[in-house]
Amino acid sequence: MVTRKKSKQAPLKVLFVASEVEGLVKTGGLADVAKALPVTLQAMGHDVRVVMPLYRKVAGREQARTVLETELFVSSQPQPVGYQVKTLSLETDSDPVTVYGVDAPYFDRPELYAENNQAYADNGERFAFFSAAALDLCDKLGFQPDVVHCNDWHTGLVPFLLRTRYADAPCFAQTKSVMTIHNAVFKGVFNYDQYSLIPELIQQRYVQLEMDPAHVSMLKAGVAYADKVNAVSPNYAAELLTELGSHGMAADFTARADDLYGIINGCDYSDWNPETDPYIKQNFKAGKVSLSRGKKACKRDLQQQVDLPVADVPLYGMVCRLTEQKGIHYLLPILKDFLVNDVQVVIVGTGDPALAGALREISQQYPDKFAFVEAYNNALAHCVEAGADFFMMPSEFEPCGLNQMYSLAYGTLPIVRGVGGLKDTVIDYDQTPQVATGFIFEAPTPEALLIKLQRSLLLYCQQPQEFKRLQQNAMACKFEWRESAEQYIRMYLGEEQGVRASVISNTESLNA
Repeated sequence: MVTRKKSKQAPLKVLFVASEVEGLVKTGGLADVAKALPVTLQAMGHDVRVVMPLYRKVAGREQARTVLETELFVSSQPQPVGYQVKTLSLETDSDPVTVYGVDAPYFDRPELYAENNQAYADNGERFAFFSAAALDLCDKLGFQPDVVHCNDWHTGLVPFLLRTRYADAPCFAQTKSVMTIHNAVFKGVFNYDQYSLIPELIQQRYVQLEMDPAHVSMLKAGVAYADKVNAVSPNYAAELLTELGSHGMAADFTARADDLYGIINGCDYSDWNPETDPYIKQNFKAGKVSLSRGKKACKRDLQQQVDLPVADVPLYGMVCRLTEQKGIHYLLPILKDFLVNDVQVVIVGTGDPALAGALREISQQYPDKFAFVEAYNNALAHCVEAGADFFMMPSEFEPCGLNQMYSLAYGTLPIVRGVGGLKDTVIDYDQTPQVATGFIFEAPTPEALLIKLQRSLLLYCQQPQEFKRLQQNAMACKFEWRESAEQYIRMYLGEEQGVRASVISNTESLNA
């Protein structure tokens, strides 16, 4: 929980614009940040408002109070677009954070972005409208933000509109914008036809925002026009300056290198704490006896839940979306080779049907060693973190990552690839054994992953006391949102120093 403590500088007014917010509606890690950062900033004495689409699935939608019923006038449209603003809240230890839900027909659909793995055909128009409405409602509700904090492609047109439509608007005369990159692989690329609600974008050609003459990227717009740009870890910020790590946008990020920052996400220890976790069989803490007994009870419970034999063998867990980003394509070719050992593996997740089918087939061949649960199950995810000895995150790329932080908190040693935030949060045993908290492999190959899995197995079996020492190291790690929020405040105020220097240094090593 966050303890309220006033910041030394004058309170800031922050508008946090996001497409999803944990506790209200969530599909990924963006939602966690869109709750935790505003709640922490508010607890530090700042005035934070969150604005998000009021999807059909938003929790508390029916009880939300209408505070504005209005129309968005657009010169290119014969009729204005009507919408309502309804208020929800994020509860905190002190003042709740106000959430403005933009209620419009665009968002009255079964899902947020897609159905049956097919994105809504008009997503460009939907989120262009949302970006415009986020600023429109500010003006009409009389909220004059010092900072508009945008997140990923869904909000990329907000900085563009601040510099064009609202360039001379008194409401935003002192407003600065921030664009946070949670995952640059998703660029929000749409045909010009979908931007009719943004006449500023189609009345003249912005070549630097185009992917080709017919398509504009919302993410490019956000990166180009925001006052500050940040990635959700220092190492990911470094990667964004490279061709490989930027997913084709190296020139865009390099052009903003002076204003590019890397700030690691925090971890919500109110939800992920083995001492208080309501989902796990036995709560435990870092003390040797408590840790040993708690992990043993949680392992036994996890084995029973996924129908694996109850046995004192090293257990490897993984909870993720089944996509190549998460490195499943590194694991599949070597999983059978690893299962030759006296080990157990549990994987929980949904996603690509082909990857799910391959995992299901292996689980049928090795029913006593490998359990695959094709589901999104929050309670089971907690049980995996608590019951496993190791947690696998062999990601192709990982802007920040949260599961490695959860794993550290539960004394479950992460096995990760050295990319993005994984490299910023895990210390490799073979490189720095005294302070190590897990294992890192670098090469993007199945063989490199298998070598590191075998290495971790040797430690567990041959050096049990050393393994327990690493568990203690892991549980001592803390990634508090308060520390991340303080860095964000310094960036808002233009006081953050030294980040660009570390970004450039890391980039040189990446390109070496």
